[in-house]
Amino acid sequence: MSAKRRMAPESRERRALLKGGLALAASCVLPGAWTPAHAVSERTERLLKTSEFVYVSPLLRDGRESTCHGEVWYGWDEGSVALITARTTWKGRAYSRGLHQARVWVGDHGRWKGFFSNNEDFRKAPTFDTRVHEDNDPKLLERLMKTYAAKYPAEFSDWEGPMRTGFASGERVILRYTPL
Repeated sequence: MSAKRRMAPESRERRALLKGGLALAASCVLPGAWTPAHAVSERTERLLKTSEFVYVSPLLRDGRESTCHGEVWYGWDEGSVALITARTTWKGRAYSRGLHQARVWVGDHGRWKGFFSNNEDFRKAPTFDTRVHEDNDPKLLERLMKTYAAKYPAEFSDWEGPMRTGFASGERVILRYTPL
């Protein structure tokens, strides 16, 4: 029998605590030595800073993905995916129904919904689960509008007015998807 198996359960717990404590201590001394559990990988963060789209799926209360998926405009803001949407869209309705978790995929894999079938290519992209909350800070709106103007210059002029007036009237909401 290996030494690991012979070790008493209490000793394994102490060893795990010690390892965790050492990792935390190292993070104080060696920047970047420890990464919080909720952070996305460096590769995913690079994609979040450069990709045109994310694909979002609300998670049902039992953890399964809803049948609503879709590519959306977004901004990577303060460690969260932020997007503005009408309260009547599937994202807005899911949030208002209490579905406050979602799965996000990063990258441009074309339109999800096709005429004869759905495009599942987005599933090959980096993904992470999130907690969703509403954030109607006007400063966030301004940052998001700046991001959209830079990322989507051809289409943004058609959407800026409706987004701003919808935000002001409460018909649109900013949803923030923060990695778990």
